[in-house]
Order: sequence, then structure tokens, then C-alpha cells
Amino acid sequence: MGYWPFWIGGAIGTILPDIDHLIYIFFLNPHELTSQRVNYLIKKKEVARARTLLYETKSERRNMIFHSFVFQVIFMLLTFLIISSSDSVFVYGIVLAFSLHFLVDQFIDLIDNKNLNNWGQLISGGLDYRKSIIYIAASFLLLFLMGLSA
Repeated sequence: MGYWPFWIGGAIGTILPDIDHLIYIFFLNPHELTSQRVNYLIKKKEVARARTLLYETKSERRNMIFHSFVFQVIFMLLTFLIISSSDSVFVYGIVLAFSLHFLVDQFIDLIDNKNLNNWGQLISGGLDYRKSIIYIAASFLLLFLMGLSA
């Protein structure tokens, strides 16, 4: 059968975390200006422009459901449980890509903003730049090790 189910799962897992932005726009904060602009563009069937606007304004969105430290830690635990108990390479692809998507988003936020403030608070006092680098590096290593065992 090969690895194509893994790659299809990976493609799905890469896209799924972005649903968080749509939840924020349509349900959590539909009154915000960016939310209204995205809704307007979608009604005009200008989906590509709406997607571009979502990407350009991603740093404005805080307190999202999936893009948070709490969700990420819980999902990492679920990823470990799924990888250690499932035989489906399709599911491996989904959970590994889902987790990788968050780590890449955090890395980009750290490079662009020099902090991870949009991700909530992991420890009291927050994460300074150095602790953020350690957190991301440790998370990448953990995900890499889980990927090796898949």
C-alpha cells in the first residue's frame, strides 16, 4: 500500500489547525473589523483575498482555541497516545502534521514577534525569548521522536 495514506493524512493535518482562524472569525469575534472584512470578501466570492487577509492579520488574533499552549500540550499527549496505540499511517500523518503545523506557527511567531504571547501563558510569568526557544526546540525534538516511532 505504501506511504500515500501517510502523506494524505499529513496534508489534512496541515490544513486542520487553520480552522481555528475561521472559528475565531465567524464565531468567537465576528464583530472585529478583520472578521467583518473577511465575511465581506467571502460574500463577494473573493476567497483568495479573504485567505490573504487572514494570513496578513494572524498576529491580531489572540485567545484562539487551537492556537494555545494548553491545547498544544493536550494534543501532544494525544499524539503520543495515538501513535503508540494505532496502526493507521493515515492517522499518524494527521496527528504529526497537526502538531508540526503548530510548532512551525510558533517558530514563525517567535521570529516575527520575538515572543509567543499570542499563544497564551504556559507558565506564570510567561516565556521570555530564551525559554521560548527551549520550549520550541524541546517540542520539535519530542515530535521528531514520536515521528520515528510511527
